[in-house]
Amino acid sequence: MLWELTQISRDVSFINLNGGGFVGGFWLCNITVTLSHYYCRPHNLYDDRFFMAQFKSTPNQQWRLLKDRLARYGVMLGGISVIGAILLIFFYLVVVVWPLFETPTSEVVGTYQMPGGDKTIHLSLDERGDIAGRIIPNGEVIFFHTKDGTEISRQKLPTSAKISAVALGQIGEGQIALGTDDGRALVIKTRYQVSFPNDIRTVTPLLEYPYGDEPMEIDYAGYKIEQLAFRDSEEMMTFVASTEAGLRIVRMNKEVSMLDDELSLERESVDYETSLDIAMIRLDPDQRHLYLADQGGTVEHISVVDMEEIEKVETVTLFHGDERLASFDFLLGGISLIVASDKGSLSQWFPVRDSDNNYALSHIRSFDDLTSTATTLAMESRRKGFMSGDAQGNITIYHSTAHRTVMSMKVSESAVAGITSSPRGDYIFAEDEKGLGHFWHVSNEHPEISWSALWGEVQYEGYDDKRYIWQSSSASNDFEPKFSLMPLAFGTLKAAFYAMLFAVPLAILGAIYTAYFMAPSMRQVVKPTIEIMEALPTVILGFLAGLWLAPIIESHLPGVFTMLLILPLGIVAASFAWTKLPSAIRHRIPDGWEAVTLMPVIIALVWVSYALSIPMELALFNGDMRSWMFNEFGIGFDQRNSLVIGLAMGFAVIPTIFSITEDAIFSVPKHLTLGSLALGATPWQTLTRVVILTASPGIFSAVMIGLGRAVGETMIVLMATGNTPVMDFSVFEGMRTLAANIAVEMPESEVDSSHYRILFLAALVLLSFTFVVNTLAEIVRHRLRKKYSSL
Repeated sequence: MLWELTQISRDVSFINLNGGGFVGGFWLCNITVTLSHYYCRPHNLYDDRFFMAQFKSTPNQQWRLLKDRLARYGVMLGGISVIGAILLIFFYLVVVVWPLFETPTSEVVGTYQMPGGDKTIHLSLDERGDIAGRIIPNGEVIFFHTKDGTEISRQKLPTSAKISAVALGQIGEGQIALGTDDGRALVIKTRYQVSFPNDIRTVTPLLEYPYGDEPMEIDYAGYKIEQLAFRDSEEMMTFVASTEAGLRIVRMNKEVSMLDDELSLERESVDYETSLDIAMIRLDPDQRHLYLADQGGTVEHISVVDMEEIEKVETVTLFHGDERLASFDFLLGGISLIVASDKGSLSQWFPVRDSDNNYALSHIRSFDDLTSTATTLAMESRRKGFMSGDAQGNITIYHSTAHRTVMSMKVSESAVAGITSSPRGDYIFAEDEKGLGHFWHVSNEHPEISWSALWGEVQYEGYDDKRYIWQSSSASNDFEPKFSLMPLAFGTLKAAFYAMLFAVPLAILGAIYTAYFMAPSMRQVVKPTIEIMEALPTVILGFLAGLWLAPIIESHLPGVFTMLLILPLGIVAASFAWTKLPSAIRHRIPDGWEAVTLMPVIIALVWVSYALSIPMELALFNGDMRSWMFNEFGIGFDQRNSLVIGLAMGFAVIPTIFSITEDAIFSVPKHLTLGSLALGATPWQTLTRVVILTASPGIFSAVMIGLGRAVGETMIVLMATGNTPVMDFSVFEGMRTLAANIAVEMPESEVDSSHYRILFLAALVLLSFTFVVNTLAEIVRHRLRKKYSSL
């Protein structure tokens, strides 16, 4: 019996049976395929009889089938690998970013009676929180282990007087001024020296006297110093002391001998009269602004820049009810004041320029109230955070810039008398009013992160209003980090917008002409040429845009605008003139090659615009269009601006959009085009009502892929803009994008720091944005395909 198998599809074939009483009969056959045989279960089209037949595959068929399976599994493996890689990238970003949003935790390490007895007037911790130091009124400094309170050493200060007041120098430097009850002040510095004898880390507490162990005279009459403020710098140091006799300001100007480097202090002092019953005194680190406060919350702001002309700047009322001042102190940096009341309210104040361009101490933000009266405040030494203790034994940690309550913990059953934290902020030591010490470990790595800090407007120190600002680092340790992602997200969208504004019309219109109107021989040259443009390294494009294109645009700005106007008008005019030429001339150019005749016109129009630029600028803008725009309209001009980015990045995106769009239009079935033309439609009508609609899913995909390329572009934006994270939509201003910011700052960020993790958050935002846009684009594409598939 001879069986002839003609396969129609993968699973269904017709079998021609010759012989066996079924000559010329056709049977429907369900095929089961192996590498060596085809197994057929034929079904008679005319009755219900079934047969099983086996056909042996030829070697070529077996090899083809093997390749088919290998290709299928290879493609499947590749697709799964791509999806897996994307998921791994996503999960890695999430793992790195997740600690930013973890809830801080705390645990008690030790509770014990404070060594040495008496009340504490000052507490300090070493870098790792292993050793603490306390100063008591009789002039003793006691160092002890924080875990169990074991005393390490005890040193007596070189004064027989009682310590009546204490003032910190710069936060985190360990320098302290101690006021005595005989009107003098002693400057000391606690230092924790780390050594490794026998490879064992050993911390040795030291007490130093930067200006000698002899107390300095503040009040010659010997009145007790009740309140004291102190600041020290390379040029001078200042004491402000409140005694029964009044307020005295003492400044020591430093002079260093050129012969032996010996330091000498030149003293000048001023007595200042105030009507306040002074309860607290604070002096800023620059020794320019002095704040005096009474218990009622009235603050006098005094300028002490010039000791010969000390003057009151303003008087500010901190409270408007019956609240009383419990404590106030400077945050790290000495710009902001944190104010606590006896009702448990907490607020931040710092100087802001008023309508007369003068600085005025202003209320900036309020924090969550405490559950009872604030008893003490303590500032973190490396961050814009602070801690408050209350009468119920609670310690609450806040962060000013993030405007958040980080955490709260119950450390004692009695009121908190004093707090300090380690420089790293991972340990807190508190003393209650009963003399018990409480040592706690705190996991609080990223207090500066909050929704408002990342995405909201924040009024930063030194700014007059709320703004979106990205400034992650500074040369100063007192710097307030500004981690707003809004300027970066805005810059990303701005760069993509101007690039797409330039690229989409040119790419799509060029693709339409190439696929629908251009001669095939010319298309074979144009399409590969444009696609090769996509292989140009973006670093080269960025280099050319920043060092060649940007200066040309800056020096020929009127010519750029002239070109944007006369180029399209000139092309339209030239095309219209072409249609009016005699047929004998027009027919010399083959159909589909007409675009070649426009190239000389375009070159000529660009040259005319360039040549007219300088004369137009002299005649219309007094020789400087940039200054004219700023003076007339307040529009600034940055050489590396959005216009440069639009041209350079648009040039990089055009090949992607062009290639996909051209393929989509060229792939429209010819029977649709020919049918439309046969029914009387013009080529233009056929293009707009048939071809473009049918190709619209592909065109939309091209635009979305181009948008993804523009959003993720790094090197062009990095090299062709000033990388200034500003929120200005002006085409003449620069920007900084998420991708460029990651490229610039990631190499310099400290691993696992807030800055490091926020950069990963920016990458996660960029990935999520691309995923969402592509998902929406795919949904729209499917709907367009379904809508126009019936054409």
